[in-house]
Amino acid sequence: MTATDLPGSALVVGCGLIGTSVALALTARGVDVHLRDAVPGVAEVASSIGAGSVEPVTDPDLVVVAVPPTVVPATVLSALQEFPHAVVTDVASVKRPVAAAVAGTPGAERFVGGHPMAGTERSGPTAGSALLFEGRPWAVVPLPESTPEAVALVTAVVSALEAVPTSFAPDEHDEAVALVSHVPHLVSVLTAGLLASAPRAHIDLAGPGLRDVTRIAGSATGMWLQILDSNSAAVTTLLQSLRGDLDRVLDALGAGGDVLTGRLSDVLDAGRAGTQRIPGKHGEVRTESASVFVPVEDRPGVLSQLMSDIGESGVNIEDFRIDHEYGRPVGLAQVEVAADRADHLTSSLTARGWSAYR
Repeated sequence: MTATDLPGSALVVGCGLIGTSVALALTARGVDVHLRDAVPGVAEVASSIGAGSVEPVTDPDLVVVAVPPTVVPATVLSALQEFPHAVVTDVASVKRPVAAAVAGTPGAERFVGGHPMAGTERSGPTAGSALLFEGRPWAVVPLPESTPEAVALVTAVVSALEAVPTSFAPDEHDEAVALVSHVPHLVSVLTAGLLASAPRAHIDLAGPGLRDVTRIAGSATGMWLQILDSNSAAVTTLLQSLRGDLDRVLDALGAGGDVLTGRLSDVLDAGRAGTQRIPGKHGEVRTESASVFVPVEDRPGVLSQLMSDIGESGVNIEDFRIDHEYGRPVGLAQVEVAADRADHLTSSLTARGWSAYR
């Protein structure tokens, strides 16, 4: 096996959403995958949907550790000891604890950390999908002593699963995910928590903006407690910065008038500037876009017809979403297109009988 080949055999330890998805994707690419889980019945469920075999394996080329964050370091160390020829990687969302545990130990040169930025609101093996990682970033996090061959193998696996490998040092990775994942999750949770005691009539006014902000708040509590505990230092630093900004907003609101306008304009402008730094589709720099709104009836075939008519207009869709109107069997499609094409799309759809508007 050369450094850039896929492994001939792999053991996936932990058959939740991510572990099962890795196993399904590797199996689909011809790798002999074996499964292990702390609860044997969970591995059997993953096996029953084609993720691999529950038969023991003695000398795998690759071990993928996909267990809860608190047990990742011990599981990685155990795998390095049990399989002295295997490259070992993990999929944990925090890298400092496992890097600190493994560095300097026997077999550390065969460990390369990993973290796919992928998932769904569902969990367990039946939520797994071989397509889960396609087009998603996947952090590859080697130790200083990781061999080039081990790094190349993990990178080859990530690429074969059609994810996008990106190299990080452990501390750098944890600072990055605190910014793009962990703190946004807490902000979403705090906003959603305000809804728990709000009058129902207030919540009935909710629109897509509230759904956007609170969507990720529904994730499993237990897993997030482990993630936040593991990355508390990086999360704390960002939350302290956020608290300072929030205090400035409160001061501006209390002052009112010109003071409010000046201070809040800076805050709002900074937020707008930040959104422009989020990568666009295909990882490209975001380009100026505009939304065209189209009411659509909630019946079969309508979205298909809308897509066909957009295609006939010659306008490329940058993004698309649909929200259902309150109390009516009608949805509102939001079609994001290049700003200089929005007027053309609006006119084209109107000419085809749609009530399109900007």
